[in-house]
Amino acid sequence: MQDFTSLIQQTVKHAVANTVKEMLENCKFEGDHANTTFAKNLFLANKKKKEQMYLVIAVHDTEIDMKALTTHFKAGSGNLRAGDEAVMEQILGVKKGAVNLFGILNDTDNKVKLVLDSRIVAAERVGFHPMQNDATTSITVSDLHKIIELSGHNPEILDFSSLQSEAAPSGEAKQAPAKKAPQAKKTEEKKENAHQLGIEYTKEQNFSKWYQQVITRSEMIEYYEISGCYILRPLSYFIWESIQNFLDPRFKKNGVSNCYFPMFVSEAALSKEKDHIAGFAPEVAWVTKSGKTNLPEPIAIRPTSETIMYPSYAKWIHSHRDLPLCLNQWTNVVRWEFKHPTPFIRTREFLWQEGHTAHATTEEADVMVLSILDYYADCYKELLAVPVIKGRKSEEEKFAGANYTTTVELYVPSNGRGIQGATSHQLGQNFAKMFDVWFEDKAGQKQFAWQTSWGFSTRSIGAMIMVHSDDKGLVLPPRVAQIQVVIVPITYKDDDSNTILAKAEEVYNSLKAAGVRVFLDDRENYNPGFKYNHWELRGVPIRLELGKKDIEKGEVRMVRRDNGDKAQMKQEDLASEIPHMLNKIHNDMYERALKTRDEHMKEASTWEQFMEALNAKNIVQTPWCNVQECEKKAKDKSKEESLKIMEQAGEEEEVLTGSAKTLCLPFQPQTPLVAGEKCFHCGEEAKIKALWGRSY
Repeated sequence: MQDFTSLIQQTVKHAVANTVKEMLENCKFEGDHANTTFAKNLFLANKKKKEQMYLVIAVHDTEIDMKALTTHFKAGSGNLRAGDEAVMEQILGVKKGAVNLFGILNDTDNKVKLVLDSRIVAAERVGFHPMQNDATTSITVSDLHKIIELSGHNPEILDFSSLQSEAAPSGEAKQAPAKKAPQAKKTEEKKENAHQLGIEYTKEQNFSKWYQQVITRSEMIEYYEISGCYILRPLSYFIWESIQNFLDPRFKKNGVSNCYFPMFVSEAALSKEKDHIAGFAPEVAWVTKSGKTNLPEPIAIRPTSETIMYPSYAKWIHSHRDLPLCLNQWTNVVRWEFKHPTPFIRTREFLWQEGHTAHATTEEADVMVLSILDYYADCYKELLAVPVIKGRKSEEEKFAGANYTTTVELYVPSNGRGIQGATSHQLGQNFAKMFDVWFEDKAGQKQFAWQTSWGFSTRSIGAMIMVHSDDKGLVLPPRVAQIQVVIVPITYKDDDSNTILAKAEEVYNSLKAAGVRVFLDDRENYNPGFKYNHWELRGVPIRLELGKKDIEKGEVRMVRRDNGDKAQMKQEDLASEIPHMLNKIHNDMYERALKTRDEHMKEASTWEQFMEALNAKNIVQTPWCNVQECEKKAKDKSKEESLKIMEQAGEEEEVLTGSAKTLCLPFQPQTPLVAGEKCFHCGEEAKIKALWGRSY
């Protein structure tokens, strides 16, 4: 066996642990090793082709769908199952109950395929048995890669959550009817009679799997081989283009010009503003090599562009006549998130716009910050039909290096979580002093510029999906729908299909001329029922059905995607009425979302009231002292209490867990602060109303 002892960081001896559960109970790491992610290790082999062997290393709570894994590795008729123990010991040098990554070093002939859970790769430290199961070793992920490199294996990295999602349709078709008693929980989570191409999980009962299926089966997202990175398909990229078309003219009207800066930043520049980079340091991705040659200095890929742009601002700004300098770029950024990736919401690469301005006075900067925040709120309301709450971030939650941060906050009723929709920061003179961005004022005195930065990202698309979509799939607001109206001709065996198709084309042309984004589904190999499901899944706002009887009456049947309402409409009125109907759908979607949000925004004046409301999937407004240390303690306390609730809950009971934090200090709270009110948490005098919640 090869020597790898130099890579071991800390080993804890404990009682023999044959399962991951026993290892979690017996092994406790402390200090720098306390954040160790424990791994489960599976040695698998093809049932019929025994020479096909796999060592799967996954986070201990990862669900591994063996059928999906079999399909992924094209094992054919030979399903994957636990490999032969004697073969495992011969090749990996480990016995049952002690399977681990280190055993791959004994596989000098590369007989075993190494498979890594993408969550393992994203962890900071990983815990394994060190060839025997009476101890556990904690190593860094960097050392994990060194071990793999030393072994000569080329691992495959899998996102097991997406593997399950992608494999479900083919697997579903082969499943036998569900057994009622043993699969009661599965029946509850899945929709009855779910179409294999549709959404199998309900939004209320299994939000995570519902969301995965909605974004993949509607063709919004395609999973990519690098965890946390996703392909935006045309349906979702059209929404991003619509957001660009909405915001960009408003920025320009406010004196902002577009530009582009490089995506790379030197280590020296990134480290210049220590408080700023501290918030991003764990997420910064570094380029260290060119080919096989080490770079003399690592180069970071931008997590944001303050440190890239401001050295140039220092060169360009000399006089008060050079101000204001207002630039924006539509670009991508990379933040190497360690949390479990959620497409659109929390990804390692995402698209956004980032604006950066410099002003002569703090008052000018304040005006810019709030005008941009209004644009963001308008975009959510007027384009995405999503209500937001405008406010200011607490000191604990504000952007590192900013004087203050303003935000628009959203609420997802199905899981009770808040989402930060977009932020606009007043940076004060902090970055100007660091990067020497100064000017001579009218009196000839040297002054540092007052700066702002602000951003709106593709996270908005995920928030829109979570707020509006339902158990049938996407529900798209009409203004961002790539197809606003789909026409489905209905023909039967004895019908004159040519006449029906000709009338459908006539309707299509009239709507297109009226500026409606319309599609005629004249596919002959699919029946109308299939087409209905197809377009409902993709969220098309209006479906027009046109059959023989409709033509005879000079009508079409109109079906709304957002609420299922149906109505007969005169064909000659469509060009004028459909645009009005699309606007009505948008307004109805916004009002429904607003009503639901308001119903779940509760008030609490004590800690007990607060936790009760929070655990009922609400966001909560409270009187608060506005002290940073109080928020930190409230975060910790809410997390501890939620864990206790989870431990006490039954196996079938769904519990919303996680710490609570301030989402914002609302500009317009539900009720004003009353003199003499006490902080709901610490009991000191309340200074402000705060909106709290669990968030992404």
